Amino acid sequence: MNIRDILTDIHALEEELLQFERTYGIRSETLYAAYVAGEEPDDEAWVLDFGEWATVYKMWLTRQAEYRNEVQLAILI
Repeated sequence: MNIRDILTDIHALEEELLQFERTYGIRSETLYAAYVAGEEPDDEAWVLDFGEWATVYKMWLTRQAEYRNEVQLAILI
């Protein structure tokens, strides 16, 4: 995956994260910290969305790391 593809993924994931944040009224990093700590939403109807949201956020974190690595490699070349 090249840097342009990684950046495209980052932007697409950010769109998904923003939609979740607008729907539930909390930031993604707040949700992810709670999710990793094993907390569940009060409303059981939200559980599936929160699982998906956490997965999207984790993918976003991964792509961010990949982007930083690619940038570092480009600087070293």
